[in-house]
Amino acid sequence: MLSNILKLILGVLMAIAILAGGGVAVGFYLMNRASIAPPKPVFSNDKAEVKAEAAKNPTPGAIVNSQEKSTPQPTPTESPLAEKPLPPGAYSATVTWAEGLILRAEPKVDAERLGGVGFNAKVTVLELSDDKIWEKIRIESNEQEGWVKAGNTNKAE
Repeated sequence: MLSNILKLILGVLMAIAILAGGGVAVGFYLMNRASIAPPKPVFSNDKAEVKAEAAKNPTPGAIVNSQEKSTPQPTPTESPLAEKPLPPGAYSATVTWAEGLILRAEPKVDAERLGGVGFNAKVTVLELSDDKIWEKIRIESNEQEGWVKAGNTNKAE
């Protein structure tokens, strides 16, 4: 009878030890997975070098989609915009708004967003809207054109 009680107590203690050990193991696993930094996001308007670097150096633990098909990139050629003459009154400027600017298709707040322009980026101001609230600019790095709020650029000297 004494040996049966001893077996019962020993069995209960072993069950508690196994459950506690399993809980600790699961806790360590989850904490380890939560401490891995997520992969750096790659956006469609990033430069090709950034995209290539992100593809070469995935973050440990990152999920890589191997089924994703790579699209062939066109070979760089002379941009027709580079040959386009500047309108009279156009001038070089830099972006002075610290958060950057939203590039829009039309000089309206609800117009389609074409992208953005970062702080201190070099742009060419092509024209002002009739109400003088918007500026049409051309980004020097990629020759993209669009409208931004006026007063957020500073004329380069």
